[in-house]
Amino acid sequence: MKAEIITIGDEILIGQIVDTNSAWMADRLESSGVKVVQVTTISDNEVSILNALEGAKSRADIVLMTGGLGPTNDDITKLALCKYFQSNLEISNTVLQDVEAVFSRFNSVVSDINKQQAEVPSNCTVIRNPNGTAPGMWFDEDNTIYVSMPGVPHEMKVMIDKSIIPMLKEKYTLPVIIHKTILTHGIGESRLAEMMEDWEASLADTQIKLAYLPAPGMVRLRLSGSDAEQIENKLQQLLPIIKEHVFGFGKETLESVVIDLLRKNKKTVSTAESCTGGYTSHLITSVAGSSEVYVGSVVAYKNDVKERILNVDPEIINQHGAVSKEVAELMALGIKNKMDSDYSISTTGIAGPSGGTEEKPVGTVWIAIAFEDTVISKTFKFGDNRERNIRRSALAALDMLRRELLSV
Repeated sequence: MKAEIITIGDEILIGQIVDTNSAWMADRLESSGVKVVQVTTISDNEVSILNALEGAKSRADIVLMTGGLGPTNDDITKLALCKYFQSNLEISNTVLQDVEAVFSRFNSVVSDINKQQAEVPSNCTVIRNPNGTAPGMWFDEDNTIYVSMPGVPHEMKVMIDKSIIPMLKEKYTLPVIIHKTILTHGIGESRLAEMMEDWEASLADTQIKLAYLPAPGMVRLRLSGSDAEQIENKLQQLLPIIKEHVFGFGKETLESVVIDLLRKNKKTVSTAESCTGGYTSHLITSVAGSSEVYVGSVVAYKNDVKERILNVDPEIINQHGAVSKEVAELMALGIKNKMDSDYSISTTGIAGPSGGTEEKPVGTVWIAIAFEDTVISKTFKFGDNRERNIRRSALAALDMLRRELLSV
């Protein structure tokens, strides 16, 4: 089965928002045995919608469309659908009851404009929306399924998971597609490919597909196929080759792996951050249950905060600079002592785009880990992109802690 995703919205085309819906839907469809052949973004006008629907018909068996279903005059998707499917709008009592239920939860009266949400093309199958007022609409026309959904992510996602994919599985026999994802850190895509060259060549004798999915500081490797045993065998052959760089699998994150290791070892951690500005602690606290092992943080951005709160000797800063091995290690010791944690992480560096020197260019970062009577530190040269430098620094710090916890 082939699918096309159409997203409607001028706000996407002008770069005001990023289309994350398409990536999410593509992942869900692929996991269900549906191959996405095209993603199209169009303007919120009738001609664009009609042309996109007609074009998708020649490429796909399933067309999923999001956006343009609000109650205001600039949302014209329903009218365009009526024209394309030669239908008229009519009130759906089911949708009207859902709209009234949403407003009753907030003790509000349904206005006339909101009641218009209950109007749907007469020849569609309604997809109920438990998280909002705009229903989804399913059309079965000329051996093609068309589904229109709201663009609000948490409304669209529940429709996909609870209604649309189950309906597709009921209508079609979809192939089973198995994915295994290996998560690596601290190695670039090209270097990883060099290490895996012979192993990757061996995939030619299988039906397994390999995808490299790079992101700042990490590379995901995805193995896809229909033979679970074959995929598992190849996975086990690969792991010894890249074991040093593998930190997890599937939907794990570096921060969740670290939290699990801290729990397992019954240890706590604290953080002292300069260049990362609290991003390391943000990653840690994004994991449910992190309060069991995470004590707290100090964002010591200014040097006087490093001195007053973390007890970093000002003479050390004057002699070596704030971005140095010596300061990173003193920051780690300072936060560990102040928070009374088993482990501590510190980061200090030049995130950019300014502030670099010939000796310490933008992207220079020192990271230290303190535990027991030991402090280890390492320097990194990340590059000239501020946002990437902050994320890569935080991930590198977490990976350093992960490696220490594994050695316990």
